[in-house]
Amino acid sequence: MLALLMPSALLANPEVPVNAEKSETKDVSSEVVEHIMNHVADANENHIATIHEAGVEKHISLPLPCILYNKSTGKLSVFMSSKLHDSHEGYDGYKMDNHTNRVVDAETGKRDTFYDFSITKNVFNMLLGFFILTIIFFTIKAAYVKRAGQAPTGIQSFFEPIIQFLIDEVAIPNLGAKYEKFLPYLICVFFFILINNLLGLVPFIGGINSSGNISFTLVLAMCSLLLINLNGNKHYWQHIFAMPGVPKWVLVILTPIELLGVVLKPAVLMLRLFGNITGGHIAVLAIVSLIFIMGKMGTTIGGATAGGAIAIPILLFVNAMELFVAFLQAYVFTLLTAIFIGAAIEDHHHAEENH
Repeated sequence: MLALLMPSALLANPEVPVNAEKSETKDVSSEVVEHIMNHVADANENHIATIHEAGVEKHISLPLPCILYNKSTGKLSVFMSSKLHDSHEGYDGYKMDNHTNRVVDAETGKRDTFYDFSITKNVFNMLLGFFILTIIFFTIKAAYVKRAGQAPTGIQSFFEPIIQFLIDEVAIPNLGAKYEKFLPYLICVFFFILINNLLGLVPFIGGINSSGNISFTLVLAMCSLLLINLNGNKHYWQHIFAMPGVPKWVLVILTPIELLGVVLKPAVLMLRLFGNITGGHIAVLAIVSLIFIMGKMGTTIGGATAGGAIAIPILLFVNAMELFVAFLQAYVFTLLTAIFIGAAIEDHHHAEENH
C-alpha cells in the first residue's frame, strides 16, 4: 500500500527523505517562477539561450549598448553589455546582475546610483519593429507609384486589404468625414503594436515582451490622450465642464467624474494591452516549464517526457491563441482610439441626433 502512495523517485532511492523531495520540488518551482518573471521583464542584454558544455553553463545573448550616467561623479559610461561578462569585477564600476540581466552598481549591487539610458532589449525590439515597418511601408509606397492604377501585387496585395479594413471598419464609422486627418496615426499605431506583438512570439530573438511592458503601453496611451484632447471641440469640453441643462450644484459632482473619464480612457488602452500581452507570455512560459518541473521531480527522463506530452499540445494551442491575440489587441487599441477621438470631434447636432 505504501508503494502505491510513494513517488517513483523515492522507490528508486528509499534513503531520500520525503521532506527533502518536497523541498527540492519547491525550489524548482521557485526557480521557474523567477525565470518567467525575468523573461517578461526588461534587460540590458537580449538573452537567447543557455547551453551546457563540459559541466559549464554558457549563455548565448545579443549584447546591447549600455549608456549610464553616474549621479555622484557625473561620469558618462558607454559600452556594450558583453564587457560585463569578461570579468567578475565588471567594467567601469558596473556589473551585470545574473538573475535579472540588468546593469547594477558594482559596489552596491543597486540601480539607484546612476541613470540608465541604455538600449535595452525592449528598446531593441521597438527599433527592430520600426525598421521592418519602414522598409515595408516604403516598399508599398514605391509599388503604388510604379504601378499607379494597376492591381496590387506582392507585399502590396497583402497589406492593402488590412489598410482598407482599417479605413472602412474603424476610421470612417467612428470619425466620419474627418477620418483622413487621423488615419495616419491609426494605421501607424495598429501596425506598430502588431509588429511588436509578433516579434514577441519569435523565440530566437528572445521572445521580447516589449508590447507587454507598461512603459510601452503608457507612451502609446499618452499619445492617444494628447490626440483626443487637443482635437476636442467646443461641445466636447462643454460636456465636461458645463453640461447643458444641468444645475450648477450638480456640476460640482459631475465635472470631476467627467475629468476622471478623460484620464480613464488612455488608462483603459494602456492596461488592456499590457495585461493581455504579458498574460499571454506568462501562460506560454508556464506551460513550457511543466517539462522542466516534472523532469526534475522524476529524476529520470520519464518525468520530462510526461511533461512534454502534456505541455506540447497545450503549447501549440496557446501559441495559436497568442497569434490571434497579437492581431486582436492591435485592432482593439486602434478601434478604441478611433472611438475616443470620434467622441471628442463629434459635431453637436450629429451628437444630438445619435442621442
